[in-house]
Amino acid sequence: MHPARDSRVSAGVIALAAIAALIGGAFAGLILEGAHDLSGAAAAFDGYLLRVARFTLWQAALSTLLSVAPALLVARALSRHPHFPGRRLILQLFTVPLALPAIVAALGILALYGRAGYFAGVFARLGGGEWPGIYGLSGILVAHVFFNLPLATRLFLEALGTIPADQWRLASQLGMGARPAFRLLEWPVLRAAMPGVAGLVFMLCITSFTIVLTLGGGPAATTLEVAIYQALRFDFDPARAVVLTLLQIALTFVVVAALTRLGANTVGDANLPVAPRRYLSAGRMESALNAGLIALALLFVAGPMAATVVSGLQADLGRLAGEEAVRRATLTSAGLALIAALLSVSLSLSLIAARRALALR
Repeated sequence: MHPARDSRVSAGVIALAAIAALIGGAFAGLILEGAHDLSGAAAAFDGYLLRVARFTLWQAALSTLLSVAPALLVARALSRHPHFPGRRLILQLFTVPLALPAIVAALGILALYGRAGYFAGVFARLGGGEWPGIYGLSGILVAHVFFNLPLATRLFLEALGTIPADQWRLASQLGMGARPAFRLLEWPVLRAAMPGVAGLVFMLCITSFTIVLTLGGGPAATTLEVAIYQALRFDFDPARAVVLTLLQIALTFVVVAALTRLGANTVGDANLPVAPRRYLSAGRMESALNAGLIALALLFVAGPMAATVVSGLQADLGRLAGEEAVRRATLTSAGLALIAALLSVSLSLSLIAARRALALR
């Protein structure tokens, strides 16, 4: 074998071993700690565990439905109008929630829909009483949709971009309208992409932590992820934490196995291809409806970010920038981010190079 290929395979093996040691080592340490007292593991199977597991699945299922269904409509609207004003800016804005810290998004959502938020007065008048806020299941759902609707929209838009231009040309020659085009051209690719997109969103929601901890509002809205944190942070019960972790892994594995059986793509590639030339034009009524859908999605996603920016500008930024704790935290965050990015990219490139070398062997 060529020496260069051998070095790439060796680098890939080292990267894979490092990842396995990082993940397996942390989990093995937790198991060893919990093995000291197995009574906690046996006591974990109680009514509380059942209630937490049920709420975890329920909020993840609702979050997935409320994220995927509107995303399908928004993606189709963006696909039908490749020259929509600000379309590129909207797609770029839809990438921001992927990199936005969950606590920042939660604060932005509270600034809009919280008890003292910008819309609190409107909701109070509509409800005929004092607005209680969105803590609980409603807050979790709003936050999850904020994060996952843009992701699902981009994934569906990518799927629609795979429709060959020849099919659009043929549909135009046949005088096909919007409904037949959706049924014969767009729906088949959306239906094929839906299990993968829904599964990805479901797994993100079932493992959500910061959102549930911030907006849950109490024990009634506790998920497995939060219960694991409580078992370690407050109760210091590693055995219970191990049981909860195994249950969460099992639930996630069931979802992945079901999606794999359906032939879904669980990778979640959100790279948008160049939009092919379109040969069908939308009518006036359809254009108005699509513009309304895009505008509503844009307002929903941009609202919490705008509220966060407005609240930040009202603070004394000069004083905060001069504080030693803020500067130290900024440098620490930047340093950790840089090191993590370098390690992640290095490990990823090693794995990709090793796979390529093995494929060429």
